[in-house]
Amino acid sequence: MGKNKYRFIKVRCSSCKNDQIIFEGATTKVKCLVCDTIIAEPKGGKAEIKARVVEMLN
Repeated sequence: MGKNKYRFIKVRCSSCKNDQIIFEGATTKVKCLVCDTIIAEPKGGKAEIKARVVEMLN
């Protein structure tokens, strides 16, 4: 078994400042649960994070 290269991360939405936990390897667009701003988009590997990363979770 290899080590998983993706983690969960806590991000802060730039529009409404909501903190949300998302998967670093998201394969679909991820929207803020409060204001619907897109906070991550898939890019063929790690998602492109469009919000401020607050914390990397294990």
